[in-house]
This record gives sequence, C-alpha cells and structure tokens, in this order.
Amino acid sequence: MQTILLVPTGRGIGLTSAGLGLIKALDYLGMKAGFMKPFLQDDSHDSQHTLDSSSDLTRLAFGLNPPESIPRERVEHMMNAGNVDDLMEEVVTNFHKLDDDYDVVVCEGLVPTEEVSYASQVNFALATALDAKVIFVSMADLENPKQLADKLDVHARIFGGLDGERTLGSILMRAKNVPNTFDTQPVAPGEAILQLDEDFIAAMQSHSPNFATEKFHLIGVVPFSNSLSVPRTWDIAQQLGATWLSEGEAKQRRVLKTSLTARTISRVGEIFTRGTLVVTPGDRDDLLLATAMATMNDIPMAGIVLTGGIIPNDAVINLCQPALKTGLPVMSVTTDSLETVTNLSTISNEIPKDDSERAEMVTRFVAAHLDLDWLKSYFERDYTPRLSPSAFRHQVVKKAQQVKKRVVLPEGEEPRTIEAAAICQSRGIAQCVLIGNAEEIAQVAKNRGVDLPEDIEIIDPANIDLNKYVKAFVERRKGKASEEQATEELQDNVVLGTTMLHLDEVDGLVSGAIHTTANTVRPAFQLIKTAPQYSLVSSIFFMLLPEQVVVYGDCAINPDPNAEQLAEIAIQSAASAKAFGIDPKVAMISYSTGASGTGDDVEKVKQATQIVRERAPNLMVDGPLQYDAASVLSVGKQKAPDSPVAGQANVFIFPDLNTGNTTYKAVQRSANVVSVGPMLQGLNKPVNDLSRGALVDDIVYTIALTAIQAASPDV
Repeated sequence: MQTILLVPTGRGIGLTSAGLGLIKALDYLGMKAGFMKPFLQDDSHDSQHTLDSSSDLTRLAFGLNPPESIPRERVEHMMNAGNVDDLMEEVVTNFHKLDDDYDVVVCEGLVPTEEVSYASQVNFALATALDAKVIFVSMADLENPKQLADKLDVHARIFGGLDGERTLGSILMRAKNVPNTFDTQPVAPGEAILQLDEDFIAAMQSHSPNFATEKFHLIGVVPFSNSLSVPRTWDIAQQLGATWLSEGEAKQRRVLKTSLTARTISRVGEIFTRGTLVVTPGDRDDLLLATAMATMNDIPMAGIVLTGGIIPNDAVINLCQPALKTGLPVMSVTTDSLETVTNLSTISNEIPKDDSERAEMVTRFVAAHLDLDWLKSYFERDYTPRLSPSAFRHQVVKKAQQVKKRVVLPEGEEPRTIEAAAICQSRGIAQCVLIGNAEEIAQVAKNRGVDLPEDIEIIDPANIDLNKYVKAFVERRKGKASEEQATEELQDNVVLGTTMLHLDEVDGLVSGAIHTTANTVRPAFQLIKTAPQYSLVSSIFFMLLPEQVVVYGDCAINPDPNAEQLAEIAIQSAASAKAFGIDPKVAMISYSTGASGTGDDVEKVKQATQIVRERAPNLMVDGPLQYDAASVLSVGKQKAPDSPVAGQANVFIFPDLNTGNTTYKAVQRSANVVSVGPMLQGLNKPVNDLSRGALVDDIVYTIALTAIQAASPDV
C-alpha cells in the first residue's frame, strides 16, 4: 500500500477538490484508493473557513470510511510539549485502521495559515511517518511564474527540494485564462489535460529548473470554473449566521450571482435572473414582493437576504406565500446591507460536507484534468517501502498486543520500571511481572502518580518458596553450582527472574535500568543458553533514523568475532529485522568497498559475506561495503554499481564491537537519533538489557520487543 501526501501551498487553493479528483482518477485506473486526513484544521473560530469537510466528502463521493482526524488542540499541545514522535505514532495507529486492501491512500496535509504556522513541520513529519510521496497542490498563478516557482520551491525545500526523493510533482488548481471545455462538454478522467504555454514553462524553469520534468511532474492543471464555485443558498445562510423566514429549497438552489439592491423596482429589472441572490434592506417591501412575483413567473431565484434585522409585517409575508410555496428561500441578517455584501465576498469556496452534488461535479472536473498516463506508469513501478520510526513503534506495540506474552521485570522497585510496567499492562502490550516488595512498589507508584493496574503481577522474593528455583538452578548448571551457591545466587532478582524464564513461568525478561549488562546477561548465558541453531549470542540496536528504521549489529556483546561468528551475527540480525517488519538488506561493513582494499580485517568481512550467502542463499547481502556506500544511493551506485544492497541497506553488520559501539553512539548522539536496544538474539528465550539511562518509553518498547521475540522462534 502506497501513500500520497497532498501538501497545500496556501489557503483556499482547492486542496479537497484535488484530493477528490485524484481518488477518482486512481479509481478509474483500477486502483483501490483510500483517504485519510490525519489532523483537523479546526478553524472553529472562523465559521467561513472550516476546511474540515474532506473526510465527510470522501464518504459521500466514494463510500469511503476514513479514520478519525486528530483535533488541532491536541496537535498544538503535543507540538508544544515536543512530543512530535508520539503524535506521529497516533497518526500511524489511525492509518492502520484503514483496510489493508487499498492500493493507494491519499492523505491530506495541513494548510499553512497564521494560526497553523507549524504546518510545514507537521507535513514533513507526516510524510516520514507514513512513508509517503508528496504532491504539492497550489493555485495556478500563470501571470506570475516567478511567484509560483518560489512558492513551490519554498514548500518543497523541507522535503529535499523539487527533485527530492519524496517529491513527485504538483497539481495546479483554479488556473485562469486557460481553456475550460469540460463545463460544456464533460469527458472521462484524463481526457481534458491542459498543456501550458511553452513560454510559461520556460519562465518557470528559469527559476525552478526541475518544474514539469521527470523529477517534478506537472500532474495536472485544473482550470477555474464558475460552475463549481457556486454555493447553495443554504451554505450562504449558514456562513452569514442568518435566520430563516422561509427555508424553502435552500439546499437545492445555487447562488450564481449576488445583487445588492436598494433602487426602485423600475430600475432593477436586470436582477431577476436565474440563480440571483437579492440582498436588500428588510424594510424594502416592494423589492421583496417584486422578487416573489419574478419567482411566480418561473424565474428560479436563489433567494432573498433581508438586512438590518428588519422583518416584514404579516401582510407582506402573506402576499409572498405563493412564491414561498414554490421554494423561494428568504433569510434575515442583523448586519446592514454593505456589511452583508462584504461578508458575502469572503465566503469560502470549500465544498460543504453535505453537498454531494457539488462534490461529484468537482470530482469529475478535477479528474478529467489529471495526467492518468503518468499516474499509471508511476504506480506500476517497483515500490520499496521504508519503515518509518513512527510506523515501527506502532508495529512493535501492535504485534506485542497480539502475542500476549508474560515478561518479568526483576527491577520491580525501580520507578521507571514501575511506570513502564503500568503502561504496558494497561495497553495490553504484555502481562508484566514485577519482582520486589509489594508495599515498596505501591509507594513508589503513588509517589510518581502511577495507577497500578489491578491485574499487574507482583512477586515478593521474601514470600516465595525458593526450593523449586534452587533445584532448577542446580540442575541447569550441571554440577557447576551447589544448592547453597544456588540459594545465594537466587537472592539476586535478575537470577530469580532468569530462572523463572528457564522454567517457562514467564516468556521473557527485561533488566538493566539499575544493573550492568554483565549482571543481566550472565544469568542468561548460564540458564537460558544459546539456541540450538546458533553458536553465539549477539545484539542489535534498532536505529530510528529520520526517514526509516535500520538495524545495527553487533554493538554490545562480541568484541572481535571471526568470519564464522560475523556471518552468524548477520543471519541473526536479518532474522530479527524480518520479525519486526523490516525486509532485510544486509551490508557487511568494512573500511573498504569490494576489492578496493586489502588486509586481514577486510578478508574477514569477505569471508563472512560468502558464508552468509552459502547458509542463507535467499538473504540479500553484500560486503565488504563502506558505510556511505551501503547507506547512500548515489555513493553506492558509484562504488558498487552491481550490488543489490549498496545504497539501500537497512541491516548494518559491523566487523567488531569497537566499530559497532562507536558508530551507534556517534549516530545516536550527533544526529539526535533514538536507538532501541540492545536486543539480544541467539538465546533460547528472550532476555534484554536496558541502558541505565533508559527513559520510561525505552523500557516500554523493550518490553514490547521482548514479547515479540518470545513469539518468534528464529530470533
């Protein structure tokens, strides 16, 4: 499923119309298209510019069921708190409420306004979180190519420019002074494509060379149409805050023209035409009666707006009854005539959420002017999805919720651990088992304002019978420990938790918030031991880069693996990546690419790569590769043009612990990247170590990783 993000360059440009037209065009091509509006624009203080009808219109026009949008108030709260990642995770969660069988999902970005100054930042985060390609929607100011070029360039800059990897092109809306044949001769989608003047294209390209090229395609030029900008009389009344004297056919009649009238009847005959909305002071009984008579003569007037808060008397109303019975709408407003007309001039062109007729007209109109040949060719290309950090976090939580595993937390009295356990328990991420004193745990929770779920488990070592754990410990150690030694070892909660894991009383263990890596790992080596298909235990970090999630291994366990061991680390890491939704492309990292370098360290990586290919022939792997050749497409094409991995690797295997640990910490700190791990792999059962500086969220996701590992026998 691919995602297209429509990014608006301003207000009132026809963003919703562009979205409706694109969905129609995709449907015409035989692709099932969904829709999502992640955030409400929520300009509730401005009744004339709500901009939040898109989801309702897609329901009307296509029978879609978009997920609920997040209110602007919450967006601003999360942005102010610096919780953009959490906000995007909510978006991803909502995104996954869509049916899985959509080929394409059209997503509507935020409109930049004075009130929504953060729109660009949010739209960029959206594109990353949803792994979306970007189409810019802009007004087609064909009289000023420089201004249009500058506007597109400014909005594209955050996405890497017009030639950026994410940017596809633009749809230019409401273009004036271009042919519009559709109003008189409607045609099918893609059959009214407009070719812009060559001089205009040349002028645009002089300011923005990539405009209307393969790097930034001109997907559609949609002419301005008076027939599509016609509100219903009902919409006018809503936006004016009018009071109905007679609603009549207000929801069926459309306003083609507005006429402010205060002259005598003999001088206003030209106003009595189809679709005219008459605006007149409320005390002008003569004009009210004249409009009523025009209606009785089969002129379908749009309606009457009586200004100044003046209501005609009953005698006048009675004289108008025959016209009112034909459906003539009559409304009253408190503003004077001039102010009323001023208000009318600022009425939004957005399609109301219940105007299905207009939505259908606009949908067909826009779709007719889109380049269907280009759309078809684009969506037929090979598509390699990237797993964004937000999508990764969502996926981890969702998978953990599905497998329903028990995870023991030996550091049960540690405040961060208690809070994380409460979150995991309440969200159904795992059944958490805290080891510690129940009263102490309750007091810590109270001090931190944490409500402990009733079903969370607490095991107090002082109140359990250690005999079965002592027996299991001695038996597993095979004569390496006496009962007395086992009893002493089991005073350590990490050892106790690991023994519980060995006995299948729990499915996984997470520790390390206050213990060293050695404290956490040593009991696992002694009691859980290495899985039969592996000869060693290794580790990986999930690196949540801005654009995607990648895997680094081994960065925590093996100081200097030989070629055989390095190959096994690669196979383990690939299996882990796959278990967490990453299609592995493994790069064996070295200071040399291909045959460009020599030395023992390079030879080790070459040998390891060959071993991986022999043991896992279906795994996409290559090496030796320098980090830039593995991660940057342009460099990869230059240094390793025939490599299936170069430039697109997502699993990086480092030749030794020194390189791996240094690299992960350098990337983490210098690029401000979140890293999740280390996650141990190769054990019979999952045991995972925390950083002693771990945040509550770090512990939550480590618990989730552990639960998923418990359900994945190859990890």
